[in-house]
Formats: sequence, C-alpha cells, structure tokens
Amino acid sequence: MKCLFCSVMVVFFSFFASSIFAKKPNTLTAKEQKEGWILLFDGKTMNGWHDYNGTTLTEPWHVVDGCIQAKGAGSDGSGYLVTYKEYENFELSWDWKLSKGGNSGMLYHVVERPQFKVPYVTGPEYQLIDEPNFPEKLQEWQKLGADYAMHVPNFSLMKINPAGKWNNSKIVFDNGHVEHWLNGVKILEFEAWTDDWFARKNSGKWLNAPEYGLAKSGLICLQDHGYPASFRNIKLKELPRKSVEEDLFNGKDLHGWEAFGTELWYVKDGLLICESGPNKKYGYLATTKYYNDFDLTLEFKQVANGNSGVFIRSIIGDNVKIEGWQVEVAPKGYDTGGIYESYGRGWLIQIPDEKENILKEDEWNAMRIRMQGDHITSWLNGQEMSNITDKKIGAGKGRIALQIHEGGGIKVLWRNIKLKTL
Repeated sequence: MKCLFCSVMVVFFSFFASSIFAKKPNTLTAKEQKEGWILLFDGKTMNGWHDYNGTTLTEPWHVVDGCIQAKGAGSDGSGYLVTYKEYENFELSWDWKLSKGGNSGMLYHVVERPQFKVPYVTGPEYQLIDEPNFPEKLQEWQKLGADYAMHVPNFSLMKINPAGKWNNSKIVFDNGHVEHWLNGVKILEFEAWTDDWFARKNSGKWLNAPEYGLAKSGLICLQDHGYPASFRNIKLKELPRKSVEEDLFNGKDLHGWEAFGTELWYVKDGLLICESGPNKKYGYLATTKYYNDFDLTLEFKQVANGNSGVFIRSIIGDNVKIEGWQVEVAPKGYDTGGIYESYGRGWLIQIPDEKENILKEDEWNAMRIRMQGDHITSWLNGQEMSNITDKKIGAGKGRIALQIHEGGGIKVLWRNIKLKTL
C-alpha cells in the first residue's frame, strides 16, 4: 500500500512539474533566442501584421486565447494577413488548428503591389486543409502539406491530428532548397527555380500567373479562406544568403529568358541579338528568375540604332508595360549608363556631356551594374556613369530584362552576360 502511494505521488509530482515547466505558447526558450529565432506573433496583439495591399488591419482576423484567429469571413479575393517585414531564407514554424472542413494556408515570398490583387499569384503556399471533412473532392496538389499546385508531399509519412486539435508545421527555404514538415516529420523536399520547377509552374494553375514563385524575398502571409482557423507559436529563424555566380546567356539558345512583345530575339554565332520586328513596338527579353542584389557584367554592340537598355528589379505587365528601372543603352548623346524609372519619375540620373564619348560606336562596350539594397552603381567601359541611393529602388524586386525601344530600325548584339549574387 505504501509503495502504491509512493508511485501515485511520483506520477502526480511529475505531472505537476511538467505542467509548471511546460513552455508557454508564443514564447521562445533561451536556446531558441540564442539560435536567432524570433516570434512573428506576440500572443496578445496583431502588431507586425496588416491587410495585404493595405497599411492597417481591417480584414477578419483577431486575437483569441493567445491565437491569431481567422473568423472565417474571408474569400478567394480577400482575407489575407501579411507581415510588415520581408524575409528571404528562413525556417518558419507554427502551430495551427482548423475548424471542421476548414481550408487555410501559410504563404511566403509574397509580393505586395497594386497590380497583384491576391498574394497567391506571387507567393508559394503550404496548404492547410481538413481533408476528411472538406465538402469537395480534392486533387493531390490541393491536399494538406502540399506546395499548392506544384509539389505533392509523401502522404504515407503524415501523422495528422483531427480538426479542432493542434498540429505543427514548418517551412524551410534555404537559397532555393525547400522543405515542408508536419508534426516533426519531413513530408516534402524540392528545389525551386530548376527546369522541373519551371515546367510545373508553366503547365498548371500558374500558367497565367507569370510572377508566381519568382521572388527571392517577400512577406509571410496567413489565409482566411472562409473557414475559422487558429495560429500560434509563429516563429522564424533567418538563414544566410549564399552567393552564386551565373552565366545568364549560354551562347546557344534563350534558355532562362522569356520574351515579351512581338519584337525579335534570337541567337546567332554565339551572340544574343535583339532586332525590331514589323510592329516596331517595345519589346523585352527578361530572365525567368528574379534577381535582387547582384553584380552584373555584359557586353553590347549597337549594329543599328542602339536604343535599348538593361532593366533591373522589373516586372512586365499587361500590354508589355514594364515597371522598374533601366540602365540606359542608347546612341551617343542619349545617356548610356544613366538610370531611368519607367512610368514613374523618369530620369533619375542623366549623363554629363563629357562622359558621352565613353560609349564606343559600332564596337563592343562593357557594362557593369551593381545593385545592392537601395544602392545602384553603373559603369561603362570601366568608367563610373551612375551612383545613386534610392528607397524606391530599394523596395523593388523583379527580373533583369533587355529592351528593344519602340520606333523600329534597332539592332543590338549582346554577349558575356554574367551575374554574381550579393
């Protein structure tokens, strides 16, 4: 009897001690703090979050019992909650529970611009859904843990707590290497921006979402998809960016590039050639990837009217309208190496007359562009042409693009297009 009493007391005190010392939700241990983890939700307020494409919080989200909770009033076109801060490479962990039949998601690398009406046309999504009770039949790419409409997890590894119970998920994004975890088990692993990745992007749901998944940094986003959902312990640890050197042009074909407009882009004798087409309109050849911080070098030769340019951190929208910044390539006297903002402020830097002779007409010219944060510098044939710090450029993100100016009669040759990420 005495032994039984002792055993009961041991169990009781063990439970009591574990209850006392159990980690409180929405807090970090000393070890986590030392490792660099931060909380994206303080457990009490909505500080650090706002409506997608808004400046305040008006959408159907609130704090209940230490959780960020979606009221279930959102829809496909509304109900998105995003962080103020952008993140690039990271581990992101969170606890979640759904209502019966619930549907939600965690998105990342979301780009916030007026032309993007919803975040999922730019940001990949870790799908959260109560499959057993969802009222419609789901495709494999719509199921829990999927990289939505792109990659399917290993369902045999998944151990899921039912609707109304807490689960834990984690996303690892490490310089293009992606992992999805569920309740401590890795269920999915893939590489972003590979040929396979682009094949999936261009053959399914994202065929008409040209900027989907291209951003290398962006906002974290929670989705209210018309069902109550709760989130807590949302924590993130940033990972370092790795420098990469790339040849953007392989000398054989246009692999890694995408043409916009009807003007002509082709490869001949190891050279990339742009030439005006019959419509004599603006045309662009843009990288399929985004590049934020980089050191870019290239050579160009203006065979005919050389009115062209190199765009950086740019997005090309409907009717071949570009949004971004151009390092000018133009005939002598027209500011080659200067910086122009399209459909915005216009010229940010024009070239003084004494620098116009740095351009070599009918010869190969070497251009270098260094873009880091909000600071951009350009050189032409070894001479500095522009040097500017600008907050608006610093907030931009997008592709590198070569331009054909409207008007016709343009032919420019390009070679040795090389980039190092910073």
